[in-house]
Amino acid sequence: MARRFNSIEEVIKKFVKLESTSGLLLIGAAVLAMAMANSPLDHLYDQLLQTPAAVSVGAFGISKPLLLWINDGLMAVFFLLIGLEVKREILDGELSDRSKAALPAIAAVGGMLVPALIYVGFNAGDPTALAGWAIPAATDIAFALGVLSLLGNRVPESLKVFLLALAIIDDLAAIAIVAVFFSGDLSVLALALAALAMAGLLLMNRLGVSDLGPYLVVGVVLWVFVLKSGVHATLAGVVTAFAIPLNGKSRTLSPLRALEHRLHPWVAYGIMPVFAFANAGLSFRLMNSDALLHSVPLGIFLGLVVGKPTGVFLLSWGATAVGFVRLPKGARLVQLLGVAMLCGIGFTMSLFIASLAFEAGATEYFMADRLGILAGSLVSGLLGFLTLWAASRTRRAVATANGANG
Repeated sequence: MARRFNSIEEVIKKFVKLESTSGLLLIGAAVLAMAMANSPLDHLYDQLLQTPAAVSVGAFGISKPLLLWINDGLMAVFFLLIGLEVKREILDGELSDRSKAALPAIAAVGGMLVPALIYVGFNAGDPTALAGWAIPAATDIAFALGVLSLLGNRVPESLKVFLLALAIIDDLAAIAIVAVFFSGDLSVLALALAALAMAGLLLMNRLGVSDLGPYLVVGVVLWVFVLKSGVHATLAGVVTAFAIPLNGKSRTLSPLRALEHRLHPWVAYGIMPVFAFANAGLSFRLMNSDALLHSVPLGIFLGLVVGKPTGVFLLSWGATAVGFVRLPKGARLVQLLGVAMLCGIGFTMSLFIASLAFEAGATEYFMADRLGILAGSLVSGLLGFLTLWAASRTRRAVATANGANG
């Protein structure tokens, strides 16, 4: 048991360190995108994202602008990694222990419901805008953990584990939202072929195939069929991830962990910054008071800044108050509040959901949603950091005073 605990602890520490660096790259990519969108190079930025790219085999081909290759293709790899992380956590991580998983699960429910309700409250009279109800319900795990890591040992390790588990559950819910609410016109033939590919993945898992190659080949085929089916293509990454076995023929070699280890640097240092660069190019030239106070950015902003921490903290506090769960070891309520504020950093996941919510028939909301996401994520990060920093200062001051009195 000790060996298993140590391995989980090491995985979490490595994960947090990697996500922290990724968060800095995301900031740099977003700043670069906004700088280009507000400079004389703005036309080059737009032309780059709209550059057509095609892959064809005989009469069969896929042609999309570069932006959609990033959002549909590279993000499928991101969701492959998310699927691997979720499966590992459920089978052999923090989510495998029901007592430890209960608090982040309860917090995640509150952190999705309250922001969505706030957004709906602001946009109830606009059916098109209502499509963005899930935008403020997301949490960017890289940014949130990155901000938390800036505080070092001022924050208990248990709170980092809590935030990690909460964000993973959040991502799992986001996957479900994408699957249920953001599917287009469905193709029966493509869905049938996708089902066959899924059956192939399941069969390989049942037969004990531990070589990653066959899974990835069938996963690419599945991605093509899902893309053509009308269901969002990124879900192919999740399905492929859940088919890959945690344990191979040798108990010392885990196919799932091996792929997760290989993918994580590529996603953290490559895919996510590229996605941020492609989707964060907010132009301020057309911004005015009407744009700032529009129900879409206002609903997103308040959903992230107010809704997220309110939902996460109130449900967590309520569950601990009635004795259903306990606070993370060594954590105080004020620190839990600070972490709840960090959950309002939606950024990458919010941008992704926004790209789906307003991809057709709502182009007037493209800039509005980015404004709400970027402003809400920035304010949430600052509030969370300041709250946790102040809590650590107060605690150290009390400890010093008690030591002097003793």
